Amino acid sequence: MARAAPDLGHPVAERPHIVVTFDDNRLTAALFGEFDQNLALIEQRLGVDAVARGNQVTLTGDADALARARLALDILYGRLQSGHEIAAGDVDGAIRMATAAEAQMDLPSLEPRGRLAMAQLATRRRTVMARTPTQDAYIRAFDRAELTFGIGPAGTGKTYLAVAYAAAMLERGAVDRLILSRPAVEAGERLGFLPGDMRDKVDPYLRPLYDALYDMMPAERIERGLASGVIEVAPLAFMRGRTLSHAVVILDEAQNTSSMQMKMFLTRLGENSRMIVTGDPSQIDLPPGQVSGLVEAIGLLDGVTGIAEIRFTAADVVRHPLVARIVEAYDAAERSESGGGI
Repeated sequence: MARAAPDLGHPVAERPHIVVTFDDNRLTAALFGEFDQNLALIEQRLGVDAVARGNQVTLTGDADALARARLALDILYGRLQSGHEIAAGDVDGAIRMATAAEAQMDLPSLEPRGRLAMAQLATRRRTVMARTPTQDAYIRAFDRAELTFGIGPAGTGKTYLAVAYAAAMLERGAVDRLILSRPAVEAGERLGFLPGDMRDKVDPYLRPLYDALYDMMPAERIERGLASGVIEVAPLAFMRGRTLSHAVVILDEAQNTSSMQMKMFLTRLGENSRMIVTGDPSQIDLPPGQVSGLVEAIGLLDGVTGIAEIRFTAADVVRHPLVARIVEAYDAAERSESGGGI
């Protein structure tokens, strides 16, 4: 448990400061990081000074920055108390969540202000925690809606979190199977150009789904699931004529579906199933003049009961920081050309 109090005897009396004390010395060392690297990141991002001494850290800065830094440390310490390790990405996520707590977010699935708790998904191999407010809303939407749209740029965790949710549901026995799909080919490509049988042909297009799945579940469990049909990774064309019941069904790269394909997919939803559709409307590879099924569905289904729509932005990119800047640069260029956004 962390405790904080004003340090009135501190030599730097001109600036507000607090001393935060943590009960477990072992966890405190992990919290601060090797050579206090986690504290250094909090200093850099939140504009505070952090001085560690034993199981205490003295934070100096303006009142708002101190509150955010204290909350970020509490989030990270709580993660350590739960038995999880923390990496640089977790520190970044805690900072984002602490910063968001200072603002009223227009995301109905977020926890009420003052009760900040990052949503998480636990599988046998790892526990994945939300690293941005939008990721938090996205994870919470999975259980609150039968159909969830995750829309936004690359690197925001849309597909990864969807697969993590699917794996967690399967391991808990809440569903009987996982069905992961995406359009098998992009504009100008044909499966016949690739050697091998059907699985050999489609696997390269479905590789991102496999990668996320192997992160969440033991390899032997996945192989058994693929062999038995409990886990199915298939191109979108394989969904036609089916009713997908007692399953988590994910459609990735949905911006490259046609209107007919999207309608076909969405109407596969069966009893006790959850469907998650992810895509980036700014990266449509369909032939010119063809309407994206994702874009059309978002417009047609707006406000329909049982459907959640979560929109990610460049601020939610959790890959390398450069990715966020690249996304912002492209978005700015598109807005300049079109006079608006998507």
